Amino acid sequence: MNSVSPSAVQYVGVVMQEELVESRRPQPLERQGSFGLRPAPTTEPGREANGEPDELDKLKSKLMTAWNNVKYGWTVKSKTSFNKTSPVIVLGNSYLLNSEDEVERFRLAFVSRIWLTYRREFPQLDGSTLTTDCGWGCMLRSGQMLLVQGLLVHMMPRDWAWPDAQQLTEVDFEVFRPRSPARAGGVPIPSFGSPRGSNTPEKSQASDQVSKCSQKKGPEYRRDSQAETLHHKLVSWFGDQPPAPFGLHQLVDIGKSSGKKAGDWYGPSIVAHILRKAVAKTSVLHNLAVYVAQDCTVYKEDVVHLCDLSLSQTPPDPSSQAWKSVLILVPVRLGGEVLNPSYIECVKNILKLECCIGIIGGKPKHSLYFVGFQDEQLLYLDPHYCQPLVDVSQVNFSLESFHCSSPKKMPFNRMDPSCTIGFYAKNKKDFASLCSAVSEALSSSKEKYPIFTFVEGKSQDFGLEGHGSNNSGPAAHILPPGRQGMMNNRRNSDEFVFL
Repeated sequence: MNSVSPSAVQYVGVVMQEELVESRRPQPLERQGSFGLRPAPTTEPGREANGEPDELDKLKSKLMTAWNNVKYGWTVKSKTSFNKTSPVIVLGNSYLLNSEDEVERFRLAFVSRIWLTYRREFPQLDGSTLTTDCGWGCMLRSGQMLLVQGLLVHMMPRDWAWPDAQQLTEVDFEVFRPRSPARAGGVPIPSFGSPRGSNTPEKSQASDQVSKCSQKKGPEYRRDSQAETLHHKLVSWFGDQPPAPFGLHQLVDIGKSSGKKAGDWYGPSIVAHILRKAVAKTSVLHNLAVYVAQDCTVYKEDVVHLCDLSLSQTPPDPSSQAWKSVLILVPVRLGGEVLNPSYIECVKNILKLECCIGIIGGKPKHSLYFVGFQDEQLLYLDPHYCQPLVDVSQVNFSLESFHCSSPKKMPFNRMDPSCTIGFYAKNKKDFASLCSAVSEALSSSKEKYPIFTFVEGKSQDFGLEGHGSNNSGPAAHILPPGRQGMMNNRRNSDEFVFL
């Protein structure tokens, strides 16, 4: 098996070279991209120049939309099994499902994550006839879930849980003994997720059980009207209307500067940069910045320059405590065609960190948002479910479709090696702790080369002048001193280097 150094991943601008090569190939009408089905470009040269789709384009778009709405508009419900002897990790928190209280804690933690999926019947995307992102927008949706998790940590109370999660009434996961076909004895499973309003005796009994369970919980599960107002506001920022600062319309519009358009394939690296630009562009967040690592390297002084507000004062005030919170997004490649198993333990240790906000990637041709794991299986939220548009401009719009009631798992060995890892630091002290904790987690890999590294200094110190992660120009291909000697001659189409 060829060993791949993630630190030798080479990006060209915001778009990886593999994407550039891919975009030059003639495409059929329906083609599986790296992360989902995407319609091929069908516009004639003249039409493409002025951005006006012809009648054939419109017909093909309608047929594709209808097919994708059918394909992704239904789902087969299946229960995911968890064993009671191994901890379940969800974004830095551990749950051992050997008691009713622990199962309830896990249930609330998972359901409280914000779930963003395909939507249909939203306003037409600029420059296209598309009114749905079915079949092509899964990586953008995964990126939205990564960002919204960062905003939850940034804006909501630390112990916040969605109170309406307790009203969901269908069991969608079960706890088993390891390698046993029978449910673990003596572990009552709280009800978990389903349509409301059912009055069957079984569901009424289950609802009573949840009510009793919730009464045992501390004040962290009581309704906080201020937090719920903020909850609605946060979700509205990701609505599928053009004004929403982190909605699909804005993200697609930002992607145009990188040569992307509605219906195109988006990789985890380019989505990281789109999220960075979306946060920088909006006026709704003044105390949060996004840093995207270059060449799998986090330059600490670049983060300080981005977050330390005292540096922008004239003259600089070293005693100032003003500091922006920061989301650090690190695009990486964890192997060649498949995941290098040497990195599995490292990924686990990263997901155990409180500062981790998840990983966007997935399995081949299928983007997912990873939030945790149990044993050798990843826990994820899946955007591949088409739901109707929700008008987030309405007061107290329904939040139910933005929360998932079905935790799903996938073996680590099916994980696509191309992904982006997210972290959050609230202040300068948290950033220092993040660097220390993540570096320790990275050192757990059996592989000779770490997934990524933290480096003292600025990117300019290594010959990356003008190409910081918060500039719009293309990223350079230069690694810190001492690593250039590792690099073999590479073809222009390579996005990483075999060693």
